[in-house]
Amino acid sequence: MPSVEVIGSGVTGLTAALVLAEREFSVRLITASQGPDRDCCSWWAGGMLSFECELEAAEPSIGTLGRESLAFWREHVDVILAGSLVVAPRRDQADLDRFARLTKGWTCVEGDRLAALEPDLGGRFRRGLFYESEGHLDPRRALHSLWEQLRAKGATLEPGRRLSGAELQAAPKADWRIDCRGLAARDALPDLRGVKGEMLILRSKDIRLARPVRLLHPRFPLYIVPREEDLFMVGATMIETEDRSHIAARSLVELLSSAYALHPALGEAQVVEIGVDARPAFPDNLPRIRRAGRTLFINGSYRHGFLASPALARRAAEWLLHGNCDPEVMDARR
Repeated sequence: MPSVEVIGSGVTGLTAALVLAEREFSVRLITASQGPDRDCCSWWAGGMLSFECELEAAEPSIGTLGRESLAFWREHVDVILAGSLVVAPRRDQADLDRFARLTKGWTCVEGDRLAALEPDLGGRFRRGLFYESEGHLDPRRALHSLWEQLRAKGATLEPGRRLSGAELQAAPKADWRIDCRGLAARDALPDLRGVKGEMLILRSKDIRLARPVRLLHPRFPLYIVPREEDLFMVGATMIETEDRSHIAARSLVELLSSAYALHPALGEAQVVEIGVDARPAFPDNLPRIRRAGRTLFINGSYRHGFLASPALARRAAEWLLHGNCDPEVMDARR
């Protein structure tokens, strides 16, 4: 039985570990955190499986990875398959037309059809784009579910262990090492950069949404993802900085004002949580799998962690088991 040590308990590390455990690898998961928690960038994700919508600003490969990953998520965690909706204020209908040109898989919905999808938005927006094949999940529940599935598979879990620089530079004790440390891996991947993301979790009993909704705005596009217990995740900024200490005042104002523009009831919502972290990204904002000796680095997911990680994990497993290299995401060579 081949052995592998996986470093990192974010979505990239957990999906890699589980995919390999299901391929009969002996898996040891090492993480500096105590498991999936607020120290993981994935903790602050939206959880949108929006492989069609993301093509508005991403390469086609992201759509391919996302479509493939949806099958993994449906098999392993609770996924809500209610599609997603994109709307724009009346004055910004040109932005909706542009979004439609750059994406696919949508149906134009207007009037009663839009109101049937989202009754609380009926009358507020003239038309929207409905992406029926997309879904979403609760990232925190998903991360904990993957952790418990690894435990059930017999993986060795080592939370609260931060590897030293010397340990990371040394050869792995297992046959292979999968390094999924995100931005912390810049010691080995110097072209990584951090992209700050800020988000809010609001609570409101005065609005109901069945699916993620994107509000197009020329200055500050917004998405809102419904969660249980009257919660809504509101996000997210993309700022070229690695500062993850505090939310910027301007960002807080913009997030709240955009949420209010979607529905005034959100102006009365409780601010339950504010999240800030830095996403790891390569210069082209596309994820990569790289090899150095007996270590594979899976990194650079940018804003596509939940969308891309399961598909990247499967490609890493295919390479380790069969030498199959997908040149679109892999720099690895035997």
